[in-house]
Amino acid sequence: MENSLSEQILKVLENNSRLTNQEIAIMLGVSEEKVHMEIADLESTHIICGYHTLIDWDKVSHENVTAFVELRVTPQGGDGYQKLAEKIKEFPQVVTLYLMSGAYDFLVMVRGKNLKEISLFVSGKLASIEEVQSTTTHFTLTKYKELGVDFDMGRPDERMVVTP
Repeated sequence: MENSLSEQILKVLENNSRLTNQEIAIMLGVSEEKVHMEIADLESTHIICGYHTLIDWDKVSHENVTAFVELRVTPQGGDGYQKLAEKIKEFPQVVTLYLMSGAYDFLVMVRGKNLKEISLFVSGKLASIEEVQSTTTHFTLTKYKELGVDFDMGRPDERMVVTP
C-alpha cells in the first residue's frame, strides 16, 4: 500500500523543513495548493508540532553540556504521570521528556552551561520533587548522530599513531 500524501509530505519535511510548498509539490507530483492544504491540516491537528533547526552547539560554544536523567517516580492518583510530566517539562533546562517503560519511569534530556549547573538542577529541582524516588544522570561526551543527522561528518581522525 502506498503512503498517503500526508505521510509523504511529513517524510519530506522531516528531512528538510526549509523546502517550499512548490518544491514539495514538484517532488511529489501534486499541486502546490494540495501541498499547502495538507500542511495546514497537519499543523492544525498538531501532527506537525513545530519546525526546528538542528544545531551542533559544540561548535558554537564550549559552555554547553547535555545530560540524560533517568527518574524513578511514585505517581499520585490516576493521572499522576501526566501531572508530574506537566511539572517537569516547565523547567527551562528540560529539553526533552519521555515517559518510559522498563527500569525507570521518565527520561529527561537537560542542557546547561557545565556539569555543575546540571548537577545542581538535578539535585535541587528534579530530585526534590516529592514523587521522585531516585535519579540517575548520564552526561554526554560526544554526539555522533542526532535525529538522523551525522555530526561526525568530515571530522579528522585525531588519534595518535602508535608504532612499535
